[in-house]
Amino acid sequence: MVPSRDISRLLEIMAALRHPDTGCPWDVEQDFSTIVPYTIEEAYEVADAVERGDMDDLRDELGDLLLQVVFHARMAEEDGEFAFPDVVEAITKKMIRRHPHVFGDAAARSAGMAKGMWERIKAEEKAEKRAARLARGLDPEDHGKGFLDGIPHVHPALTRALKLQQKAARVGFDWKEARPILDKIEEEIGELREAMDGADQEEIAGEFGDVLFALVNFGRHLGIDAEDALRRTNAKFARRFHHVETALTAEGRTLEEASLDEMETKWQEAKKGE
Repeated sequence: MVPSRDISRLLEIMAALRHPDTGCPWDVEQDFSTIVPYTIEEAYEVADAVERGDMDDLRDELGDLLLQVVFHARMAEEDGEFAFPDVVEAITKKMIRRHPHVFGDAAARSAGMAKGMWERIKAEEKAEKRAARLARGLDPEDHGKGFLDGIPHVHPALTRALKLQQKAARVGFDWKEARPILDKIEEEIGELREAMDGADQEEIAGEFGDVLFALVNFGRHLGIDAEDALRRTNAKFARRFHHVETALTAEGRTLEEASLDEMETKWQEAKKGE
């Protein structure tokens, strides 16, 4: 087996890895549920490579993510459900259908018009999918029967909060503008303070979650994705802390040997240098 630029070679490799007699024992014993965490992890690693602007890493991480798609498709093929070509056909069909302004006669003079057509066609597809599930004798709803139940629980919490808010907003359950949400955040912080006075950890956690949810909502109205904003802040924190560590090392000292005030001074140096 030799490397190739052809997708068929990757499919052959996966088939070999999953062979019950001659394949890799680890790959053979996996199923959809055990692979999902790796799929999510690889998607995050793609995002990390993009954020760092590392094209070599991005190439490799995209390959890892593609492997996850091939892995799921192979397991589905073994179960007689679908194969990788069906995945390709499904997405190409979806892209062509959802872009009638590119592949058809429709006109879209702005990104907003294009997004509107996308949402309308997506709703039509959802209705068709529901009818198909009924025809197969399945529950017509994939994730439940409530209005918000179609939003997967597998999303990171901040992302799922955003999607819940976006969907609720479609039926008018939303703030008219961003500024009043600040009052709501302050209200939630007040309730968190009260919970802390009571020392009930479960109640404190609940109120803390309410603060986070309100912050996600505030970010949405400002056009800021909370997950992306926090990821950027995480990177900034790590970068500044690395400066603190490097500066101390240059002085022949360790983090453990420095006082909080000394670390804060070097932190401010890093902040000014950005």
